[in-house]
This record gives sequence, structure tokens and C-alpha cells, in this order.
Amino acid sequence: MKTIVITGASDGIGAELARQLAQRHGTDAALVLAARNEAGLQEVATQCRAQGSTVLVAPTDVSEQAQCSALVARSVAEFGRLDTLINNAGVSAQALFEDVEDLSWYEQLMRVNLWGSVWCTHAALPHLKASRGQVVAVSSLAGLVGVPGRTAYSASKFAMTGFFEALRAELKGAGVGVTTAYPGVVATQIRYRGYRADGQPAGKSGLKEDKAMPVEVCARLILDGMARRQREIVMEPRAKLGRYLKLLAPGMVENMALAALKDEVKPR
Repeated sequence: MKTIVITGASDGIGAELARQLAQRHGTDAALVLAARNEAGLQEVATQCRAQGSTVLVAPTDVSEQAQCSALVARSVAEFGRLDTLINNAGVSAQALFEDVEDLSWYEQLMRVNLWGSVWCTHAALPHLKASRGQVVAVSSLAGLVGVPGRTAYSASKFAMTGFFEALRAELKGAGVGVTTAYPGVVATQIRYRGYRADGQPAGKSGLKEDKAMPVEVCARLILDGMARRQREIVMEPRAKLGRYLKLLAPGMVENMALAALKDEVKPR
């Protein structure tokens, strides 16, 4: 039985990853679901158990290093091994930099998006090396192309990209796979719950949502890429195009990024 830890598993991409893992692996999967929202975790756990999977609910705030370490320790104590760590927990933000007066929420966002992944991975690494397992980072297209109005979010996701790219090279001889996923706009509530300029929940999305990818499709693409132990999972043709256009015509990519914003949040 493989043990898989998923952070940010109470809703959105993390919850759907858990459900699809349970559907794919059934009784062969031991899932550890981590997030701050215990009620949400319990609901997802019930859905996964219905598919035959063993589930451990582990309320965790990944912005605290001690809780990241405790999550890994509890997982290994419960199941005796760790095969996959999916670093999915994240916080979004939409604010023009000039509108931000108190930058303290920038630091908190970085603690969740970057440091939560670093701390969980650091605690998990000896166990992943023992199982020749896999670490997965759910980054964002904003971690490949800077998105206006998302300076904090892009910074955290670019940092994830650099960290896991370097770690991949370090672990090449250890048999541990490192996969980074780059979703674009996915139909979840992350942007509605993310920070606005004053550090309060945004309550709405600053991006155009009409072409948002269904969360079921996003999770499936991540799991398919994990199964192939891909280095990177870039999900949309326009994202792949934008990545290479950035080298050849960066001004065009900036215009594409601006076009993705709703009019009311575009730079003045």
C-alpha cells in the first residue's frame, strides 16, 4: 500500500486529487489529507473511503514548520512509509503593488506557498529517499510568467519553481522523482478567498473565469503526469506557447497577461 500525503486537501485541486487517487488506487492507497479546514477534510475523507482507500485526516497549517514536521511524522508512524508528497496548499492574491500599504500579508502568503512546501519536503525527504518515491509541487502558470496584479502570488510561485528545479537535480541519483505542475486558471474558490490589497479576503476573482479549466481536468492531468514521473506539467497550449514567447517576445506575453485581467483590476 502506497502512502500519499496531500496538503491543501480540504477543497479545490487538493480535494479532487484525493478523490481521483482513491478512484484509481482504491485499497492500494493510504491517503493523508492535510489542511486547516478539518470539516472539509472529513468530507473528502468520507468520499475517498467510499472508494476503498485508507484515509488519515491530519489538520495542518503548513505556514508553521513544526506542523509540517508533525504531519510527516504522523503519516510515517501511521503507515510505516511515505511514497508521495503532494505540496498543493496555497493562498492566492490579487492586488496592484502600489495599492498595498501593509506588506505583512505578502510574508504570510510566502510562508504558505513557498515555505510550507519547503518545510514539508524537508521533513519528508529521508522517507521519500527510502521508498524512491516522488515529491510533487503544485505551482501555477504565474510561476512561469509574471502576472500583473499578482506580484505576491507570482513571487511565491516563481520561488517554488526555482526550489523544486534545483531539488530535482540534487535528487537525480537518489531515485526520487520531482514533478512541478503549472495550472492556469482553474475553476476553484482560491482567487475568491485570496488576499486583496488591504490583506482581507478578496471575495471575487480578478481574472476572467469564463475559460477556467474544470478542477476535475486539472487533477487528472496532474495525476497522469505523476504516473509518468514527468519533470513538469504545463497544462494548456497557450501556456506552453507563452512560456517560449517570453524568450522571444516578452512584450507580447505581458500584453497577454494584462488581457487576462478583469477591467476593474487592470493597472491605472
